[in-house]
Amino acid sequence: MAAVFPIKPVWEQPGSSRIPFWAYTDAALYQRELERLFYRGHWCYVGLEAEIPNPGDFKRSVIGERSVILTRAADGSVNVVENVCAHRGMQFCRERHGNKKEFVCPYHQWSYTLKGDLQGVPFRRGVKQDGKINGGMPKEFDTAEHGLTRLKVALRGGVVFASFDHDVEPLEDFLGPDMCAYFDRLFNGRKLTILGYNRQRIPGNWKLMQENIKDPYHPGLLHTWFVTYGLWRADNKSELKMDAHHRHAAMISTRGQQAASSEVTAGVTSFKAGMEVHDKRLLDIVPEAWWKGPTAVMMTVFPSVIFQQQVNSVSTRHIQPNGEGSFDFVWTHFGFEDDTPEMTERRLIQANLFGPAGFVSADDGEVIELSQNGFEQKPSHRTVAELGGYGAENTDHMVTETLIRGMYEYWRKVMEV
Repeated sequence: MAAVFPIKPVWEQPGSSRIPFWAYTDAALYQRELERLFYRGHWCYVGLEAEIPNPGDFKRSVIGERSVILTRAADGSVNVVENVCAHRGMQFCRERHGNKKEFVCPYHQWSYTLKGDLQGVPFRRGVKQDGKINGGMPKEFDTAEHGLTRLKVALRGGVVFASFDHDVEPLEDFLGPDMCAYFDRLFNGRKLTILGYNRQRIPGNWKLMQENIKDPYHPGLLHTWFVTYGLWRADNKSELKMDAHHRHAAMISTRGQQAASSEVTAGVTSFKAGMEVHDKRLLDIVPEAWWKGPTAVMMTVFPSVIFQQQVNSVSTRHIQPNGEGSFDFVWTHFGFEDDTPEMTERRLIQANLFGPAGFVSADDGEVIELSQNGFEQKPSHRTVAELGGYGAENTDHMVTETLIRGMYEYWRKVMEV
């Protein structure tokens, strides 16, 4: 549903606690987001090294709306190139994963190395016919000038980030020391193994998923599984942390052993005191040494990815914008090479709490869609993110929307809104 009248995108109110609905619906603003947040000045997630373990392996991925390819070259190097042929602009790679010695565009058979170098042009020197050479590329044609667009690549703990902006700051500076600590807690050098994927298209603005995982207010209210079984509840021991720019965040929670207090369940319709789990394996939670206390850490790296640890389920969640009112959401569930078969099975079973049809995450997709519908219906209105005050600061409790305010404080600066 399009806006019924034009909205001038001016954020008149000070601060970041009241977000105009047009921030989620304005098409021109969305195009500026792509340029300033996805294509310039930021590192974006593209995949895991475990997805390309062997020379020749590749994975097609996305940054913003631009198709890219993550590759492992013959020399073992990890590369990211844009999926656009240098000749006539075709997106030549259509497979999601595979193994190749080279990339060949099917349109005119231009071929490239896995690092993106142009190595072959059919009829480059013309075709001999009736004793003469017909056609061909000009003599000054230089293959070195016609390779694929190469992105800057950063690797950390088996995770691959890339940027179209070769002047982007180092990844460690981009994350900041606090976020690096939580990143390294999960990606601590153990070799990763891929357990599977989920994909979904959510009809909502991409920022809503970043908000959702910066919002500790809703989990103990919306999600029956979280509040009923104490996986994420307002009375859990918790912390909320941001980087210095307030763009990235970590929500940290430790599951309590005590029964839910009436203070956090009274009147909460999602709380089902008598609910019984038929498959007890869903809650077969085994503490792991690397947790170092927290049973859940949800980390948002702005703008493109969420790193999830919810008890024994671990995954990446890749945000791929698809217009101002839609995004694709790709889950990569993983484990560790030294996991026991029992732990691998446990991670897979607990993954059923998450993903598009997960007992928890299905709720999030639905409320995001309905929120987008509301924004488009009433474009002159605004959201209110004032739980816990008006500023953006780290806290040791969940009863706040500080991380959302922090994100929009940063967003307003970069977007000049």
